[in-house]
Amino acid sequence: MKLLQVLTDIFKRSFIMEPGEKCKSIIEGLAEIRVKSNKVFYNPVQEFNRDLSIAVLSTYVKEYKEQKIGKTKHLKDCELHDVPFTILEALSATGLRSIRYAKEIPNITKVIANDLSAQAVDTIKENITYNSVGNLVDASHDDACMLMYKHKNPRMRFAAIDLDPYGCPSIFLDAAVQSVQDYGILCVTATDMAVLAGNSPETCYVKYGAVSLKTKCCHEMALRILLQSIEHHANRYSRYIEPLLSISADFYIRVFVRVNTGAQQCKKTTSKLSMVYQCVGCDTITLQPLGATKPNPSERNPGQLKFCLPAAPSVGELCLHCNQRHRLGGPIWTAPIHNMPFVTRVLEYVTENPHLFGTAKRIAGVLSMVREELPDVPLYHILDKLFGRVHIQTMPILIMRSAILNAGYRVSFSHASKLSIKTDAPARLVWDIIRTWEKQFPASANKIESDLVARYILSQEIQSKVDLSEREDANPQSRRSGALRFQFNPSRHWGPGTRATINDGEEKMSKAKRNQNKNSKKNTEKRDHSPQSGDEARKKLHSDDHP
Repeated sequence: MKLLQVLTDIFKRSFIMEPGEKCKSIIEGLAEIRVKSNKVFYNPVQEFNRDLSIAVLSTYVKEYKEQKIGKTKHLKDCELHDVPFTILEALSATGLRSIRYAKEIPNITKVIANDLSAQAVDTIKENITYNSVGNLVDASHDDACMLMYKHKNPRMRFAAIDLDPYGCPSIFLDAAVQSVQDYGILCVTATDMAVLAGNSPETCYVKYGAVSLKTKCCHEMALRILLQSIEHHANRYSRYIEPLLSISADFYIRVFVRVNTGAQQCKKTTSKLSMVYQCVGCDTITLQPLGATKPNPSERNPGQLKFCLPAAPSVGELCLHCNQRHRLGGPIWTAPIHNMPFVTRVLEYVTENPHLFGTAKRIAGVLSMVREELPDVPLYHILDKLFGRVHIQTMPILIMRSAILNAGYRVSFSHASKLSIKTDAPARLVWDIIRTWEKQFPASANKIESDLVARYILSQEIQSKVDLSEREDANPQSRRSGALRFQFNPSRHWGPGTRATINDGEEKMSKAKRNQNKNSKKNTEKRDHSPQSGDEARKKLHSDDHP
């Protein structure tokens, strides 16, 4: 053991000793990696993503092994450590994530760190040796899809597959859903948020098979579009997914789904998907399920469900609230996007081991919010957008939540937005609350006169009984405890970065820096080069000399 340690120390000291070559050292969690080339991708902003993935997989390993022992005949007499748990990181880049998996996730068998770039694979191999994890991590130089297709045989499948591509993950999903074990876990990141959030609905349909909408709840809709896309790929092979945790954070979304096989279960997919009607005037969302289930009246199969088609459409020609027309988007996943008992176990793991995670406080805050979300309510309203639509002073969020609770409905925040209102209350009640508030704080007559939609909404009679008295239970526990629920940007010029470069420090983000305030710069240049009178020139010179 001493000899091995000496050899490791020698390797570490000689890692960057080639003349004229620069090397960047990156420490995260228990891993330290060295990167020599700017052609290898690393983004420090995604530390939260990596920390959360480690927490999820650390929690899932035991559940996976217990399930395999209970369901697999040849494993019934085995101990937990006898059940293999192999992780594939299909797009590994520097190998940082795979090395952290090997060092920080207990009871795993093997991690495959794969990349298509030969230079990246060389970096991965060097970092594997540098971190002394050669017994757990194997470097692979292959096309990610081809590697997964080679492992689609049930005996060769991976227990966990991590897909964290630059941009859209859809090209990898067909291979991934075939090469993950039954009861295995698929971890998928998407960073093309502009497409998923409605800026390019036609592109979203090409990539994900769903039309995105530019709506206030676009971050949760992005999660639900990605989930329906994964389910669609899985259904082709009589497989289906169960979302364990779905997170919208920073500039990306991240989902963790369990994959299983069962043709009968796949029939339930249509009842988990809906088309989305969005009012163009007031942004009210109405869902149109693609399928439904009802009890089977047959005496032969008591307790089984019967599948049927729901009545359509779920909206009239014009919106009930503002008399405008609708846009149609979707389909999106409308079943629960989190498994609450599992989220609780992950939160407990992070709370018990905060020293393992650099972003432990943020993970705990986000998961605390997730646990408070209404699991059976898709999408949400945005408080200031609701009141801004009718040009009135925004109501304090606790009063809004209290009014909904006083009416007998449920309400929660969404982790995806600070001013979110997720509720099972009908949209009519929400607008009635706003109309009641407007009686106390009237809108500007000039603004209402020129806005047809706002005038129509406020002119409707209040049909619900509205009580604006504040309640104690309107303030959720995560908010009362001061949990870190929403984080500020971790650095200047942050974001997904550029493909295949080390985005560590501002010197590597020249494009982002160039684009900062570019419109202001153009305006300044125009003023500087515009013809000026003698008096104007003298005033400018005087102001420059004497600030």
